Amino acid sequence: MKTRSLINLKIRGIKIKNMRNLFLIIFAGLLFSCAPPRQFRALQKENASCQEERELLKKNNEKLTVENNELEAKIAGLEKKIQEWGKDSLKRFEELNALKRRYEDLGNRYENLKEAQESILEGSASEARELLGQLQSTQEDLQNREDKLNELSREIDQDKRELEHLRSELESRNARLVELENILQRKEEAVNELKNKVSAALMGFEGEGLTVTQKNGKVYVSLEEKLLFGSGSTEVDAKGVSALKKLAGVLENNRDINIMIEGHTDDVPVIPGSRFKDNWGLSVQRATAIVRILLDGTTINPRRLTAAGRSEFMPVDTGKTAEARQKNRRTEIILTPNLDELFRILETN
Repeated sequence: MKTRSLINLKIRGIKIKNMRNLFLIIFAGLLFSCAPPRQFRALQKENASCQEERELLKKNNEKLTVENNELEAKIAGLEKKIQEWGKDSLKRFEELNALKRRYEDLGNRYENLKEAQESILEGSASEARELLGQLQSTQEDLQNREDKLNELSREIDQDKRELEHLRSELESRNARLVELENILQRKEEAVNELKNKVSAALMGFEGEGLTVTQKNGKVYVSLEEKLLFGSGSTEVDAKGVSALKKLAGVLENNRDINIMIEGHTDDVPVIPGSRFKDNWGLSVQRATAIVRILLDGTTINPRRLTAAGRSEFMPVDTGKTAEARQKNRRTEIILTPNLDELFRILETN
């Protein structure tokens, strides 16, 4: 049962690692978008930090896995060694009893010889000396065996203490793994609850250019261009503002959620002479406009929000038709649970 539990914990560790890596990869992918120079450099710096943190988490997880495997192997070896020593101790104990019986027998023979020596002055001196030599040799051998048995007992006691220490350390590590699993479970439940709240708040807009989906541990609110902006514009119309205000109410009450706003365009170049140099500028300005609406009149901490422009380079439909381009002209609001608690536990390990 203990082995099965350890195997289950390993599997849970792998799941945790895969989920954490998936979070980091998606987050890094989001950060690797092109943006204006100043913002691009900031995103690059943030991405490098995330990569370093990801590698640290990966190494810590691999280290824990290796240490668990080593502890299990060492415990198995110690248990096998203790069993072997137990068998050897029993054998030595039996040998010791045999030697004691032999010692008693030799003692009896010695006493008999001593009595015979007292009655017979000649003829038995040589045999008596031989028996005395055998007795002395047997006593020395018996003492050596007793010493070895005592040493073996001390080694067994030491190994038992070490085994208990290893078991205690393993239980502590397993407890930390369970804690990590519980945190991830709570985060998943929080995302499910958030998705339900967002869907409920935006129910009147779903089917009119707005969809709410959940994937990879995040909630995606996708808004088509027609719900928010006119063609080539960054000004959100009244219906779009109403939808965003309802969403802001949910985000205001869920303070552990980070918010990424991504602007997406189609692959049609902007009209020459417009105030935007290209689709990059248009997508960034649209994302920024939505950030301002979410913050206006709310208590949402601005540090939770990130505005990003994706231009035409992350289409949902790669076709060249008017319908495909309409799908690609969208804004996505990505809601991600705060994983600071999970990272703190991993750092302490």
